[in-house]
Amino acid sequence: MLITNARIVTRDDVFTGTLRVEDGMIRELSRGTSAAPEAEDWEGDFLLPGLVELHTDNLEKHLAPRPGVQWNIDAAFVIHDAQIAAAGITTVFDALAIGTRLSVGVRGRDVQLASAAALSRFTERKLLRADHFLHLRCEIATEDVIELFDTLSAHPLLRLASVMDHTPGQRQWHDRAQWRRFQERHGKWTDEHADNLLAEMATEQERYADAHRREIVGRCRARNIPLASHDDTLIEHVEQAAEEGIVLAEFPTTRLAAEASKQRGIATIMGAPNVVRGGSHSGNVSALELAQADLLDILSSDYVPSSLLTAAFDLVTKADWTLPRAVATVSWEPARKAGLHDRGAIEPGLRADFVRVTMLDALPVPRATWRAGQRVV
Repeated sequence: MLITNARIVTRDDVFTGTLRVEDGMIRELSRGTSAAPEAEDWEGDFLLPGLVELHTDNLEKHLAPRPGVQWNIDAAFVIHDAQIAAAGITTVFDALAIGTRLSVGVRGRDVQLASAAALSRFTERKLLRADHFLHLRCEIATEDVIELFDTLSAHPLLRLASVMDHTPGQRQWHDRAQWRRFQERHGKWTDEHADNLLAEMATEQERYADAHRREIVGRCRARNIPLASHDDTLIEHVEQAAEEGIVLAEFPTTRLAAEASKQRGIATIMGAPNVVRGGSHSGNVSALELAQADLLDILSSDYVPSSLLTAAFDLVTKADWTLPRAVATVSWEPARKAGLHDRGAIEPGLRADFVRVTMLDALPVPRATWRAGQRVV
């Protein structure tokens, strides 16, 4: 495959050039155009590395397309994968939240175990467009999180784990009233019901959180699984993460926590929707503020796959970043932190994962996606 007249984005430059792909690998990269009759003219469209997504809840949207509606898991995986690839994402870490809390919805143990099994089944039969891995989000303040982690720790696609505590009064939900407003978005609760839930979760948090966090950290160290913290808010949270050998800080909620993470060499992941919207939907620190302060390392699409590409270009116009630096937050940097050294950039010798992007005014539009040299969308 020979592509020419493309605006190629490498790790340190953007130029009009020609790319040769052979046996699923990038074999040659050169400036200028080619007159070879077999060359495909991209008419000045961007050629970007395939995007690498470390944390997406997108599968959950398809597992529960409406409140109270649970969809067929296999069917949900098919459309989730298609949407991921259409957004230019060639490597995705499907985030499964383990640890049963409130025993409802798509984060219940049965759905998550079945989702992990579906991921294996689709991968073995080579039915997925993107390259999928498993990210276990461990809700430490729950009774069964260790049991579930041990059940899934042998999963062949497990590549990342994170420790999180969504107990009202902790981290992201330090404001219990804000937590209640978020939970009530699909229906109001009585005060008695809310008080009972808060009391139940506070009891679980006190009983399990610290011990289970130690257990998860120890298991990940023993298995060499990269580990992320989640919703760090205070300096003490970051200090604890550093002591535990955590390499990623997912969605720090304050600039203070992001600064502390940078000082300790922990890479920060912020939500791409935060960039696109111009702020956090839950009132946390702005990702653009962190980008402007050089405190942003990686972007995650979180709950909107298409936001990853849009946010990368927004970093150029809204945070005055160069395009190579912005694209690295959705390709090179997440690949390196996840231990994937065969992808994440347009360079000879790397896997031929790339996406064709045209511009509609300021909006990047993914036109086609290739994984290992094969067009998947």
